[in-house]
Amino acid sequence: MSSSPKLDDATRAAIIAAPDSILDDQDLMRALIAANERSMGGNIVDLRGIAMERLEARLDRLEDTHRSVIAAAYENLAGTNQVHRAILRMLDPVEFEGFLRDLGGEVAEILRVDAVTLILESTQAEEDPAVHRLGQVLHICDPGFIDGYLGRGNEPRPRQVTLRQLQEGVTTVHGPRAGWIRSEACLRLDFGSGRLPGMLALGSEDPHQFTPQQGTDLLSFFAGVFERSMRHWLS
Repeated sequence: MSSSPKLDDATRAAIIAAPDSILDDQDLMRALIAANERSMGGNIVDLRGIAMERLEARLDRLEDTHRSVIAAAYENLAGTNQVHRAILRMLDPVEFEGFLRDLGGEVAEILRVDAVTLILESTQAEEDPAVHRLGQVLHICDPGFIDGYLGRGNEPRPRQVTLRQLQEGVTTVHGPRAGWIRSEACLRLDFGSGRLPGMLALGSEDPHQFTPQQGTDLLSFFAGVFERSMRHWLS
């Protein structure tokens, strides 16, 4: 006669009435399998138990992957909406000064960056006084500055978007907030034949906002729209 205590009638009836609740409870099923293995003895290999453990491990990995894919999809969707909103705001102004003011204001806020600077190369030694009225958004630099800053001077076809982390920003690029900048996105701009290149620099105090491992498709799209807008203002 077995000395093991039997389940009380209420617990037994509850299990019989809803067996699925036992099967869906992973902790309870592990406890039952472990009890079964102990009753079988240490010299018996339970292949079914080993298979179940492997299946559980695979299921856990699949669930983790599923959650990661969903999180990445939501993040990409949020990033797409963010860039689209910034582009729409960038297209609103009807004057160039308003365009630049919005670039350093509402557009920067939508993109959630701490500094936005438009770098234009020019052969003119003297800076136009109008540049000073535009605050820290527009900087005029000597030809070759952008290639030197990006370190891409020897590449036959420099990449359009460069993402990198910094110890601190450069004042020429990020203005008075340079000391706080820890990552940046540099968008190289082509204004057409016969014109020197430009660069749009997005700076962030968060060292993880822009890293080389991130994708650049959305920022490339933003740079393409920005190039076309600048060609309109420069024509």
